[in-house]
Amino acid sequence: MDESTKKIALVTGAGSGIGRSVALTLAAAGWAVAVAGRRTEPLEETAEAAGEGADVLCVRADVSDPDDVTALFESVRARYGRLDLLFNNAGTFGPGGVPLEDISYEDWRSVVDVNLTGAFLCAQAAFRQMKRQDPQGGRIVNNGSISAHVPRPHSIAYTATKHAMTGLTKSLSLDGRPYRIACGQIDIGNAATEMTERMQTGILQANGQLAVEPVMDAADVARTVLHMAELPLEANVQFATVMATSMPYIGRG
Repeated sequence: MDESTKKIALVTGAGSGIGRSVALTLAAAGWAVAVAGRRTEPLEETAEAAGEGADVLCVRADVSDPDDVTALFESVRARYGRLDLLFNNAGTFGPGGVPLEDISYEDWRSVVDVNLTGAFLCAQAAFRQMKRQDPQGGRIVNNGSISAHVPRPHSIAYTATKHAMTGLTKSLSLDGRPYRIACGQIDIGNAATEMTERMQTGILQANGQLAVEPVMDAADVARTVLHMAELPLEANVQFATVMATSMPYIGRG
């Protein structure tokens, strides 16, 4: 690919799971990809998996830390000069199976800081870059969740942040219009990652029973993100839901 036409992507939470799968899919499609996460070693594993010819920049960053986010985007600008795509993917479920009344303030705050504040900080930095670059514009894809629509039992912090992500997506989409900044959201259900391993051993349902749930390959999610990313800026997938076909989402509860 001509270096002058190469598209530049930044993927947060790229050391594992969906973030890694999306980063690898983008790299295989010819994108230059900056991968960010809290730990350097998993990011380097992602870069190695992309192959020798891939253009991958690894940047250790905690998206809940404003200084880390500033340094992350400065690193991307120093290496590539522009940014065409932010995949706002970093997230945490928080303590699993803890009743609402037993959740500590610290646990609540840590989920909000990563899932919501981190997404905002990265989107804000992406806006600043995309507004000033020439040609102007770019795309932000937020990782929502099925939990942006319906909760699981004992998931109040995660569910609240994912509902808030939908509001963030809508505001970004509106505020980005004058600057050719498109924003969409992908809501994912039961992709096979470290976070969903418990789906295959039994997870609490709304009726109080434990049930094994089907999962899908994270690569199926990544292909959808690639499609969203490669649309012209005149077109946007505002919301997409990609889920394991037989998971209990339609009719959950």
